[in-house]
Amino acid sequence: MSTKAYAKGLDRCEANYVPLSPLGFLDRAALVHPDRIAIIHGSLQQTWAQTKERCYRLASALVARGVRPGDTVSILAPNTPAMLESHFGVPLSGAVLNAINHRLDAEGVAFILRHGECKLLMVDREFASIAAAALAQLDHRPIVVDIEDHLAAEGPSIGDIDYEALLQEGDSDFGGIRPRDEWQPIALNYTSGTTGDPKGVIVSHRGTYLMSLLQMTNWPLPRAPKYLWTLPMFHANGWCFTWAIAAAAGTHVCLRKVTADTVLQAIDEHEVDHLCAAPIVLAMLADSAGGRMLPRPVRVLTAGSPPPLAVLDSVLAMGFQVDHVFGITEVSGTPVSCVWQDGWDDLPAPEQGRLRVRQGARAAVLEGLMVANPDSMEPVPWDGRTPGELMLRGNTIMMGYLKNESATHKAFEGGWFHTGDIAVVHDNGYIQITDRSKDVIISGGENISSVEVEDVIHGHPAVLHAAVVAQPDEKWGEVPCAFIELRSGAIPPTEQEIIEFCQARLARYKCPKRVVFRELPKTATGKLQKYRLRQEAGSQRAITRLAGNG
Repeated sequence: MSTKAYAKGLDRCEANYVPLSPLGFLDRAALVHPDRIAIIHGSLQQTWAQTKERCYRLASALVARGVRPGDTVSILAPNTPAMLESHFGVPLSGAVLNAINHRLDAEGVAFILRHGECKLLMVDREFASIAAAALAQLDHRPIVVDIEDHLAAEGPSIGDIDYEALLQEGDSDFGGIRPRDEWQPIALNYTSGTTGDPKGVIVSHRGTYLMSLLQMTNWPLPRAPKYLWTLPMFHANGWCFTWAIAAAAGTHVCLRKVTADTVLQAIDEHEVDHLCAAPIVLAMLADSAGGRMLPRPVRVLTAGSPPPLAVLDSVLAMGFQVDHVFGITEVSGTPVSCVWQDGWDDLPAPEQGRLRVRQGARAAVLEGLMVANPDSMEPVPWDGRTPGELMLRGNTIMMGYLKNESATHKAFEGGWFHTGDIAVVHDNGYIQITDRSKDVIISGGENISSVEVEDVIHGHPAVLHAAVVAQPDEKWGEVPCAFIELRSGAIPPTEQEIIEFCQARLARYKCPKRVVFRELPKTATGKLQKYRLRQEAGSQRAITRLAGNG
């Protein structure tokens, strides 16, 4: 048969092609499980049928207020029902959702509102003062909606209308404005700014749909999972679990403030079985463990800097089942994970620990992963030693950076997305992040992994968090400087004690030459803001050596 036969009468049409979008997950959940609890927030419990109605009312009300397809609608709120409903209601109006980091200062919020050309802003009353200060810096004030969450701290009213009144303006029978092209943007997410000004990452309906399914399959969700929101929903749309839990018709357990007590209480009260957490949250849970055991196993996805082995061991002993993954805002979630192999449970505990801190392999829905020399684009050997830059390729990768074509082009050089993370590839093909490219310390021509030094320091019983950066040195150019946040109630070690602790476990040139004890600066997603520590250490060269990879 001629191949030309496949080119006739097989056109794409409405019956066989519908643009991919995660918005349809809401309709199915409400159809199949209308009375199942979709959202728990304090004393509030809301079904999937109620959630669907509220999301469509929100979409309808936004359109009636003048929001048009392609407009940006922003929200400044913690993990609440309004934040979750916005993930469906805003794009169902045809607009692009911009969930803002609520830990930013007024200048940071103003930058995002201005750069993203916000048309309407929804604000939780706890953050009304910051929002008001940000709005005062704008030449054009958007429509402002107050969110009167019943668990919020007191705050002033700054809006033109409150959220519940806005929903009452909407029509529950509104059909929604669906994307005509799956490549249309669904969300605008700003990077966390660990290295300076954030960039606006634009993600598509297609990419977030596929990432939602990736999360369901790569980290298999059971029927009706009960998911606790410890990961901020503003961070890459909660790694797309905002939509993935709807696809699984599960239950969202909201959490305004993440502490060890609130996490453990929610697990007990609501039979939580899944959550995502940065290593800093795991450290917080480990610090409060005190021999406590969970009432049932709870699965945890953790990403960010590799969790210290001491922290992993502690939370595993509590009953958490930890899966280590790699994610970044530009890929909408966590498409690389340490898939646990058959037989690994039989290995000695230290060997299991060494395996767990690897980020692992690509998910089935991610098309490509490579660790390579960023200049030659030649892949590194699978020897577990040769460093290269981690690069990704696939359909969950961002569309690009808003109003920043040069940064977009640079990120996609050579047909791969350059993550800026340094990794090695082990002999089984699993990758392991060894550092951010900007965090590698070059001392006397030798590369020092800050992650390796941090992992050793975390082994000291008094250490809660550690960050190692470069500081200038006349002889060696750069040497390691350690910043340490101590556990509450711990007997404070001396600087020399920490240095000697490292010298007993590392080559001397890798050991910190200076130790500073202080609370470490962090982003809302638990990332340590090393650029601030580099500034404190006085290493301007370390700050600028590989700027732009943040």
